[in-house]
Amino acid sequence: MRIKICGITSLSEARLAEAEGAHALGLLVGRLHAAADFLEPEQARELALALSPFVVAVLVTHRQDPEEVVALAAQVPTAVAQLHSDLGPAELKDLRARLLPRKILGLVSVEDDSALDRAREIEPFVDGIVLDSRDRATDRVGGTGRVHDWSISARIVAASRVPIILAGGLTPDNVGAAIRTVQPWGVDVNSGVESADGRKDPLRVRRFMEAAR
Repeated sequence: MRIKICGITSLSEARLAEAEGAHALGLLVGRLHAAADFLEPEQARELALALSPFVVAVLVTHRQDPEEVVALAAQVPTAVAQLHSDLGPAELKDLRARLLPRKILGLVSVEDDSALDRAREIEPFVDGIVLDSRDRATDRVGGTGRVHDWSISARIVAASRVPIILAGGLTPDNVGAAIRTVQPWGVDVNSGVESADGRKDPLRVRRFMEAAR
């Protein structure tokens, strides 16, 4: 099981995730929606350059203007760009070409059966899809701590031809059940491994990694 720890805000958090065996670390840059763990591009660049050779840095952004996304990618050297917004197929196709050789992850917010249509629409233009929860009341897209309907996510996995990464309310206590139910290619966690102060908690990170494996 591939495991991404998102919302890394410091070198100490990055080293913690690396030590526990995370495959990828998410660096949040370019905020549009509510979130507490976004970085300035220079901070994200420093973290990306500090990672060990076999740990993948992922640029995660809410930005929807293609020019802004390309500019961020130029500042933050990562192998993967996670476009965590409602970009359409044409925009994703354009950005995928412009951001080569980076891999592109598209977002599907799982709220109802319309998520299946969204996944089908963007699948040809991305290298993977992140299934996440959305909290419209707090304007949060990702990092909500809310679990969505895993039965919908499982249907997306069954129909998809690209890797599917499950996110949304995952914790050390539920990630095992989530993996068994959805059968994703990978999982992505942020708030589920944080302590009350919003920082990554070593024990929760360790328990999550063990449960996911």
